[in-house]
Amino acid sequence: MRRVFVAGHRGMVGSAIARALSGDDRVELVTATRSELDLVDQPSVSAFFANNGIDEVYLAAAKVGGIGANNAYPAEFLYENLMIEANVIAAAHATEVNKLMFLGSSCIYPRLAEQPMRESSLLTGPLELTNEPYAIAKIAGIKLCESYHRQYGRDYRSVMPTNLYGPGDNFHPANSHVLPAMLRRFHEAKAAGAAEVVIWGTGTPLREFLHVDDMAAASIFVASLPSQTYWTPDTERLSHLNVGSGAEVSIAELARQVAAVVGYTGAIIQDPTKPDGTPRKLLDTSAINGLGWQARIGLAEGLAQTYAWFLENAADLRQA
Repeated sequence: MRRVFVAGHRGMVGSAIARALSGDDRVELVTATRSELDLVDQPSVSAFFANNGIDEVYLAAAKVGGIGANNAYPAEFLYENLMIEANVIAAAHATEVNKLMFLGSSCIYPRLAEQPMRESSLLTGPLELTNEPYAIAKIAGIKLCESYHRQYGRDYRSVMPTNLYGPGDNFHPANSHVLPAMLRRFHEAKAAGAAEVVIWGTGTPLREFLHVDDMAAASIFVASLPSQTYWTPDTERLSHLNVGSGAEVSIAELARQVAAVVGYTGAIIQDPTKPDGTPRKLLDTSAINGLGWQARIGLAEGLAQTYAWFLENAADLRQA
């Protein structure tokens, strides 16, 4: 029986990983709510690891948000994410935890990286300014895992997901990512009988989306790879793996698909005075695909599932 700590188990990704692991009778899940354990507080994290006999970690906890939130709170996005990953990774090492999976983000790559973005694009150019602090924190997490492997032989791995969505997402009207923000906006517009919905930017940026259950499956798949398969001298892959669906859609087309799922029939207006963010974000997933993993949930199916979850939880989300 392995005692597996899922950090961030109440978040969208962490809860998906916890659900997937709960079906494995070889795993004993270890979790802690934010009120029980503040991951930003180093002494608390150190004591938690010392007292819980943890064998393996999935580090899915993070401060996350969309363009608006990243622009408004850059200091918090950088500081809190740096502290969370540094505290958890250092405490894991100090208590002889040899297996850890760190979840990053595709925003680690340069703003104008060659598309699709390969693992080797890391640190080859300037980052997108709208989420640079968050990206720098995630890059530090990758390098921390890589450094503990190089110096101490720890099996601390990293996966870099594309844009994630699904049950448990953040639907805050100002601080959420583009897809859940759109779902909520179109839902509320339909309920109010609004004649139009305004979408940030030109609508031309291209984005790739991955359902969170696919991300959970990929994380467990990568964590389960033999050491000699994951840790290779392949400089194209470095010490992390991209995880994506391989399909991309424009923001304008995404808005049309979300409107269709919600049943909104009014006009969709673009506001080009608002930032677009990175022009295109598509991950090269040939490395993880070559190892045997593929995404299974298409965008249409995933949107329908996510909207159904939103409707089931609308009462709880109304005050958010």
